Amino acid sequence: MPVPIVIVHGGAGAVEEARRPLHAAGCAKAAELGRAALERGERAIEAALIACEALENDPLFNAGHGACLNAEGALELDASVMDGEHLELGAVACLPPFRNPIRVADAVRRDRVHTMYACAGAARFAIEHGFEPVDPSELITDAARERLARFRAGDAERGWAGSTVGAVALDASGHVAAATSTGGTVGKRPGRVGDTPLAGAGTWADDLRGGCSATGVGEQIMRFGLARRACDLLHEVSAETAAQRAIDELERRVGGRGGLILIDREGHAAFARNTESMSWAIARLGEDTRWGF
Repeated sequence: MPVPIVIVHGGAGAVEEARRPLHAAGCAKAAELGRAALERGERAIEAALIACEALENDPLFNAGHGACLNAEGALELDASVMDGEHLELGAVACLPPFRNPIRVADAVRRDRVHTMYACAGAARFAIEHGFEPVDPSELITDAARERLARFRAGDAERGWAGSTVGAVALDASGHVAAATSTGGTVGKRPGRVGDTPLAGAGTWADDLRGGCSATGVGEQIMRFGLARRACDLLHEVSAETAAQRAIDELERRVGGRGGLILIDREGHAAFARNTESMSWAIARLGEDTRWGF
């Protein structure tokens, strides 16, 4: 059986060089929390959720606490989680402020009535399933306000990490899972939904292939189906080759910019990007955590 493993990303983009180690350290912490869950015997789905939740709680990243603001200065959060054993999916889109959107998405998955809720319907589902909305001020950071101000002024957004955080995990039973969460893009029009909550675009997991979480320009990733494409390539090539080929094809076919993390069914982990930076970390049982940007 494979050795359990977790890989996470903190978003593809152009984080200023001096801050990249901070983002990588945040990813390492999240990956290690996911690995600890696997060490306790948790399934891949819970390990991926725990790792993604940790990134949502870290204000460095564009998800949950620290998520970017739309054109009206409001939070609209997207998240999805997928269990590769039975291809179970749960997602939320344009969710108003709740502390951990990824947990709401998982409640959708476990509820098994629908696979995605949006806007007011997503908020109603969350409340009915025991989640409490929070005051926006608890999640909005000064950095998010500053980014929106720069966007409104027409300044380029070079310092931002990208549009998602994500985690992929494989457990000792060979089950794979992926979780992805985002605040979207700075200054987006209200109601805009990116790739993160869409199966096959921002998130995909299948025990027969592997799992993937994507990050980058959502409109381009949706058109290409990046996460599903990367996993399908695992039938033909290694994880490293599949990750890089999928990113190369994203750029060639639709001019796409972004990155991804990937685990195959044997537990080989890989990542690829065509942006200046993408923080990442890999935590495998019995090995030191690897991280980078």
